[in-house]
Amino acid sequence: MTLATASSTVAFNTAPISHLTASTFTPSRSTFVPRLIRHFDTSLHATFIPANLTTAQSARVNAIVCSTRFVKRGATLYRAGDAFTSLYAVRTGCFKTVVVHRHGDEQVTGFHMAGDPLALDGVCSDEHNCDAVALEDSTVCVVPFALLENLCQDMKAIQHHIHRMMSGEIVREAGLMMMLGTMTAEQRVAAFLMNLATRMKARGYSGVEFNLRMTREEIGNYLGLKLETVSRTLSKLQKEGVVGTSGKQIRIIDDERLASAGCPVTDACSRREHVSQTTQADL
Repeated sequence: MTLATASSTVAFNTAPISHLTASTFTPSRSTFVPRLIRHFDTSLHATFIPANLTTAQSARVNAIVCSTRFVKRGATLYRAGDAFTSLYAVRTGCFKTVVVHRHGDEQVTGFHMAGDPLALDGVCSDEHNCDAVALEDSTVCVVPFALLENLCQDMKAIQHHIHRMMSGEIVREAGLMMMLGTMTAEQRVAAFLMNLATRMKARGYSGVEFNLRMTREEIGNYLGLKLETVSRTLSKLQKEGVVGTSGKQIRIIDDERLASAGCPVTDACSRREHVSQTTQADL
């Protein structure tokens, strides 16, 4: 797996577009919703706009996002081999990135929620190296990469911000490689849950109780585990009073024990989230 293959995407945690309904869209493809952004999208500001920019500079960044795209559950935002033209920021919903092997098997390389970037994998080769599939009805902001590059030339703070975002992906992949190469099944599942909790909390949601957007089979694929192993590990953690589970709902009862069970991968995941958060706060 290459660094580009495992790249994630930035999602925006903003309210859904109220006038869109499921009947507006066909289930087999994603749909563009042209929309001029006349106001500052708070999620866009948190993801792509450093805190020290002036109002006028922030407006320039905001101006390059001129459309959103609705992606129905199960549809693809882009596929491996598609030409790379834009970065995407998840506004609502959740995506998985998937690499399809020659013999047809799929490998999940990441899960991307509101506030995460998507399509960083296309920067190195000008084409996408994986599929991005919506796990639920989702919307993304479209950021044309050529316009973003031009903006980076004029505004070094934006350039540095994007560099830090890409660096965060390197840290994420290092943690994933450590997990797949050295960790037990229980450590992998614990680290995965702690990472999700950290990301949810960073986006203003509860880091203690949340719903999984992915299936246990998809979690197992990502962690290099069988479905039965994931289910058995979650049951074990529940019996030990570490977590509570009910279908896709997860409740973390003892976060210290869960963090301890997930070491050392949890530390790597936390560093990746720290890079993302300090990028927004420090620039």
